Formats: sequence, C-alpha cells, structure tokens
Amino acid sequence: MAFGACVFPDRAAAGGALAARMLQQHLTPPVLVLALPRGGVPVAYEIARALAAPLDVMLVRKVGMPGQPELAIGAVAAGDIVVHERTIEQEIPGIAADFERIAAQERLELRRREQVYRAGRGPLALQGRTVVLVDDGLATGSTMLAAVRAARAGGAERVVVAAPVASPQAAALVGAEADQLIILQTPAMLLAIGQWYECFEQLEDVEVCRLLELHRGNLAQPGRTDQTER
Repeated sequence: MAFGACVFPDRAAAGGALAARMLQQHLTPPVLVLALPRGGVPVAYEIARALAAPLDVMLVRKVGMPGQPELAIGAVAAGDIVVHERTIEQEIPGIAADFERIAAQERLELRRREQVYRAGRGPLALQGRTVVLVDDGLATGSTMLAAVRAARAGGAERVVVAAPVASPQAAALVGAEADQLIILQTPAMLLAIGQWYECFEQLEDVEVCRLLELHRGNLAQPGRTDQTER
C-alpha cells in the first residue's frame, strides 16, 4: 500500500489519482460516494465523477485538543456516533470533561453544516449500498473511524475508505473496521496532511455547495462534461 513519496498538486489532482486506482477495484454496485467536508469534497468529487456515482457529504467533526485544535482527541458524527482517543485520555487527566464540552460545540456545527450543504434535501439512503468514504488525508484516523461507524449505523452494505495519504497508525485503525481501504500513500512520518499538497487552501462552505450542486447536475445530464467549470 505504501508508495514512493509524492506531493499532490492539489485536492482535485489527488482525487483524480485516487479515482484511477478505484476504477480498478470493481466496487459492488450500487455505489454512493460520501465526502468528509470540507477538505474531502474536492477529492470525492473526482471519484464520484469517475464512478458516475451519487455524491453527498458524511457529516462528521473532529474533536480537537484544547489549545491544539488540529490534534484530534476524538470525533462525532451524525447519528450520535462518538469516537474517543482513549490513549490521550489516559495520558492527560481531566481531558474527558473537555472532550464533552468540545463535542457539544462540534455537534452544533454538524447541524449548521447539514442545513447549509443539503439546503433542505434529506441525506442519500445508505441501505444496501457500497459506501465510499473520502477525505483528503488521514492523520489520527479518528474522524474517519466515526464516519465508518455512522455509515454502518445508516445501513451501508459495504464500507470503503479512500484517501490520498494516511499515517500507518490511521490506516490500521480505520482498516480494522472498514471493509476495504484504498490509500495511495502511507508515509512513516505524517505530521500534517497539508505537507502532502502543493496547494492546500482552506475551503469555504460555498465551494462545498458548488461542487455538490455541480455533480448533481452532471448526473442529471450524463453526456455533459464539466472540465471547463471546475
């Protein structure tokens, strides 16, 4: 699963490379692609386009360490799914109380994002489908693990996790619960996902909504190309 070190130009390029790999996997239909927003959306867009599969978001939020929000101490997902980084809780006394406080804040953000990204639409049905969960990278793996469990709770027949890059620890954690793991690179030292991209800009809600709406239009018009619209 590990390959020579490669920095992706941007998330779309990483998604294209990942899509090429996934076309070789012969996934069991029907397939549904779910992106972890925001960073996973441009990656998932390329995969969904290549597979001609529906695209939606998997609403999940990292619970960050107090004072170090980029360091995950767990995650929450739709359906009251909660993942704890138990090793951190053991190392830092009292962190459990902070976890509950931050998790409550992240649940509010989940509800906000659902209103913005779905614009009144309900989530796509997972029952009986091969669900492909996509992010732009897996550092600790806790956020993706919450997504895997949420997909299972939603009735997914098979859960596939796809990402351009992942730490070995995250790949092992998520791979233990997913049915299939498709990762292009698993560098021994992964300090930050952004190090594996030349362009790793912060995405805004408007871009997430644009890509979701664009893909819906593409599926409605199978002969349409979107190369000039990206």
